[in-house]
Amino acid sequence: MLLEIMKSKIHRVKLNSLELDYVGSICIDEALLEAASILPNEKVQVLNLNTGTRFETYAIVGKRNSGIVGLNGPAARMAALGDTLIIIAYALMTPEEAKNYQPIIIFPNEENRLSE
Repeated sequence: MLLEIMKSKIHRVKLNSLELDYVGSICIDEALLEAASILPNEKVQVLNLNTGTRFETYAIVGKRNSGIVGLNGPAARMAALGDTLIIIAYALMTPEEAKNYQPIIIFPNEENRLSE
């Protein structure tokens, strides 16, 4: 049996871009993706703290150290600029793997950047 376990989380970033005329996805600053160990095109769950909505999409790479967190395509209808989001990636693990796994959780600052 495999369990779906939280692999990584980007905790509390501000949405600063909406692009409705796009195929779909969430664009995330490359430094944040790297720090959270989320790969390009990886499926993520997006939680909107302002509205309580949750939805799934896939991650695309934004310019490194730009602080970009943007929703594209249909996902752009799920939030408003300035909303606070949590982005979670999951992995399938055996119960034994899951017992020992420690998720990667990052806490960007108010500008969606990693603190130095």
